[in-house]
Amino acid sequence: MPGQVRPVTDEQDGLLAYLAQMRYVLRLTAFGLTPEQLRATPSASTLSVAGLIKHCAATEESWMTTVRGEAQPVDYAAYAANFVMAEDETIEEILSGYDRIAAETEKTVTGLADLDHPVPIDHSVPWNPRDADFWSLRWVLLHLIQETARHTGHADVIRETVDGASAYPLMAAAEGWPETAWLKPWTKS
Repeated sequence: MPGQVRPVTDEQDGLLAYLAQMRYVLRLTAFGLTPEQLRATPSASTLSVAGLIKHCAATEESWMTTVRGEAQPVDYAAYAANFVMAEDETIEEILSGYDRIAAETEKTVTGLADLDHPVPIDHSVPWNPRDADFWSLRWVLLHLIQETARHTGHADVIRETVDGASAYPLMAAAEGWPETAWLKPWTKS
């Protein structure tokens, strides 16, 4: 996937394309890292590259469950675990799970085919507005793009701290771009 979102055909296609692009760039932060590096928490927070990928996947899955009107229990232990790559997990399993969730998101959105589809607002959390009862599917997709982009930025900083790699050199390495005078693909040290 190139560094820019492909041309889009309509609003729904654009929202799904931008979400896919953000997922892709987030995934790139894991490219070439060892399991130890994927779990590394080099900043003042407890965030890691793998944990951020798991969190974004779980967040997207939760939102799509809400969009579909399916019940989901509140499980704070599971929420906390979504920020950590467990010792028995691999990045391949995490990315495969994210792929499955992405496919379900696309299926849900295209199946509804109505960006104005109402999605109930959870009033049990203090950050949601009290003066409205529904988000739209459009709002949910924009929120997922925002959430994934925010955490991709976190993952970029963590990755750069772990081994100095940044987004475009990683993309160049992952996609086999040729070296140029202004861009050298990342190589493992």
